[in-house]
Amino acid sequence: MSTWLTNQWYVAAWDAEVDSAPLSRTICGVPVMLYRKLDRSVVAMRDACPHRLLPLSMGIREGDSIRCKYHGLKLGPDGVAEEMPLKSEAVNKRVCAETFAVAEKHRFIWIWVGEKDKADPALIPDLWPCSTKGWVFDGGYYPIKCDYRLMIDNLMDLTHETYVHSSSIGQEEILEAPLECRVEDERVFLSRWMPGIDAPPFWRNALKKPGPVDRWQICQFLLPSAVMIDVGVAPVDAGATLEDHDQGVRGMVVDFMTPETETSHHYFWGMARNFDIDDTGFTARFKAQQGGVFAEDREILEAQQAAILANPGKKLAAYRIDEGGVRARQIITRKMRAAEEVDG
Repeated sequence: MSTWLTNQWYVAAWDAEVDSAPLSRTICGVPVMLYRKLDRSVVAMRDACPHRLLPLSMGIREGDSIRCKYHGLKLGPDGVAEEMPLKSEAVNKRVCAETFAVAEKHRFIWIWVGEKDKADPALIPDLWPCSTKGWVFDGGYYPIKCDYRLMIDNLMDLTHETYVHSSSIGQEEILEAPLECRVEDERVFLSRWMPGIDAPPFWRNALKKPGPVDRWQICQFLLPSAVMIDVGVAPVDAGATLEDHDQGVRGMVVDFMTPETETSHHYFWGMARNFDIDDTGFTARFKAQQGGVFAEDREILEAQQAAILANPGKKLAAYRIDEGGVRARQIITRKMRAAEEVDG
């Protein structure tokens, strides 16, 4: 049994990653080929020729179609055969490659590898900071060799910032601030409020003001495998609260973990922010800085996954700081069991 939900929207790629040349990516154990048609819409097709299973991503684009590089079988963007390997042979329309529902929204290409009739675009998460006037959004991608749930655990427990990211966003006050965890339907929220503290280097530079600040971190888990983190600081006299905090500088860290295999995933990361939104140079520099921060996470998590595989008789322990990740895993497990009962 897999460790992920199937009938869900997953991020397959950033919008800029998919162009006319085929892109190969394994999503939830399924090899997928992505490309854009001439009208710029996206095709998602199983990356295996129905003839001899050579990856279609190695093929030749012809208009909106793809021709297999092995024997020349030509498939349309709907996956249906348009030409057989022998030009004199009548086209057999029953020869086809599986295609998947796709959507493009919030700078991401979304894919549904489950039952196509259930792929409602309205179910795509509302990433309002990524598409709202007054905010700017950018980010990047890392392939990571670990179970996608380990990244969810990591993002729902920001106490690790103090040690893993000590040179950028970590500070001792993170360990001292009380945690508040709550579950609302199929979402988990983990909140931390840090009043009257010194801002860490990044937030001090963003605020451009001296003096103590109030700092907040609100982690939100979304099915099937996303974490949004509302972060920022405001001067202590600005009146910011955990519920209302647009008085200072604010960002929304966007994290989507798309399973690849049981021990690897695609990590799409970025941040939308409401400050310096017209400074494209800062956007590029910050993307590089954020990429460096997440590279530190990747190093830790890949080492953790290797240690898990090397210690098959050991189980992960859960402390108070792990409550957000534990609750998220519980929701994933409940949804998987419910899906099995429907299918069974």
